[in-house]
Amino acid sequence: MSPWIKRNSLDESGSAIHGDPDAQHRSEPTERSRLLPDNNEGYLSPDDPAVSPYNLWSVRALRGVSIIALAASFIWWTFLLVSIFVSPPMIHTRGSGFFAFSYTTLATGYLVLGLMFFSVPSKPMTIWGITLAVLLLVDMIIILAVPRIRLEEGWVGIASVVWVTLISIYQVVQNRAVAWGKKEEEERLTGREETRRSLLEWVAVFAETILLAVMAIAAVLFTATLVLRAFDAGLEPRGERYLVHGDSYQVHLACVGNKTATNSNSPTILLEGGHGPVEHTLQPFIDDVYNRGSISRYCYWDRPGFGWSDNAPSPHSAGMSADVLAEALALAEETGPWVVVSAGVGSLYSRLFASRNTLEVRGIFMIDPLHEAYLGDLGRPGRGFLLWLRGIVSPLGLDRLAGAILRGRSREDRVMGRSAYQTGKYIKAKLQESLVAVTMTAAEVQTARHVQMGNVPVVVVSSGQEVRKDSLWSKRQEDLSHITNNLLSWDVAEDAPHEVWSTGQGREILERRLKDLVQESEAF
Repeated sequence: MSPWIKRNSLDESGSAIHGDPDAQHRSEPTERSRLLPDNNEGYLSPDDPAVSPYNLWSVRALRGVSIIALAASFIWWTFLLVSIFVSPPMIHTRGSGFFAFSYTTLATGYLVLGLMFFSVPSKPMTIWGITLAVLLLVDMIIILAVPRIRLEEGWVGIASVVWVTLISIYQVVQNRAVAWGKKEEEERLTGREETRRSLLEWVAVFAETILLAVMAIAAVLFTATLVLRAFDAGLEPRGERYLVHGDSYQVHLACVGNKTATNSNSPTILLEGGHGPVEHTLQPFIDDVYNRGSISRYCYWDRPGFGWSDNAPSPHSAGMSADVLAEALALAEETGPWVVVSAGVGSLYSRLFASRNTLEVRGIFMIDPLHEAYLGDLGRPGRGFLLWLRGIVSPLGLDRLAGAILRGRSREDRVMGRSAYQTGKYIKAKLQESLVAVTMTAAEVQTARHVQMGNVPVVVVSSGQEVRKDSLWSKRQEDLSHITNNLLSWDVAEDAPHEVWSTGQGREILERRLKDLVQESEAF
């Protein structure tokens, strides 16, 4: 006879009641007896909905804790999402912010998954949960052990990693506790543990296994990317980092040449990179010019989020960046005078610096500069969304890991080279640039035109390829040659691409015109 049709009823301690048919009615039901039949007809059927681990207060309490943890995690997730676009007080990190957001997303998703399959515990769920907990514990150790990562991510990143680690451990405990409660209720109400599963339960087990496997893969990628970041953190910059903007973050600045040889008549070249780190684009060319003796001294820096510089709080405009550069130069006791040299989008930044430091800037040299009319392209909503999406997945490090493993990319490539665009910091900086391009930055550049000193000498060297390809680009290059009343020269390097210095003809024109501008600035 099946155990659930056995004809004996149980008292509160689980023993059979004999002799007094009204004994069960006289005693008050408890958590362990209230669901048993009142007619002394034995156990419940295993398919009876009353057979549930939810009958135990401990299991219900665990579910309540999960709901509270999910609410807290969602609130924190929302704050981190907002902080990517507008940094709330005390939540700004020197890193991109995508790191903490991704880990909090993992914690929130794990809690949702745990609640969805709360009453269907399984061994695969426990195994994957333990795997996740171990990986996240390793991540927590790395972020705490590597000073540079700990500094960039700050308390926000550390708290997010600790939170998801605790959640992963809690989910393992919850899964085992619910499994115990399920077994306990089945033995009490049906007489044995139910080892069979319905089709719906098997589907639930399969779904939770697949989802947890995906989370575990994400955790593996998080860990591998953190290991790569820890390795890259050992690459020391040339020059120094300076705390700016109320000591909220650091920017990297380096100067090359004998400072004592610089006098009031000999300007220092001040470089501003284009779309990528200046160390990978303009600085190697200028360094060659310096080594040939055409210039006596030059300085370069990384805009916030580029190279060795931290990310700035959001929003961050080109004018803010120019002010930060001026602050870093003051902290480094670099006083100029300056000849600002820039390329591409960096020309907008150098023009703002020149307009806000008119007494110290004696020359403006722009290489295929970006006209402010193209700020609308930088600020396209679609571009901003794609940058945000790239930032969200950047902690997985798919491109960085593939480059390191399959292509042998070095840490120099990832920090300041051709792979720098893959880092979360760089993506955050470009997202910030996009968000304020048509509002704050556009207004700042328009103001710069009004206040720029009219007699500062200007040199523009344009890409012949870009000029031939787009007549409107050519007209706007000509317009930029007239940002002051003192145009020294406007040259078109016929065979050169946007990065004019990448061809022999372009390098020859650039060096000759730079020497001319330095001589002109000495007499300025």
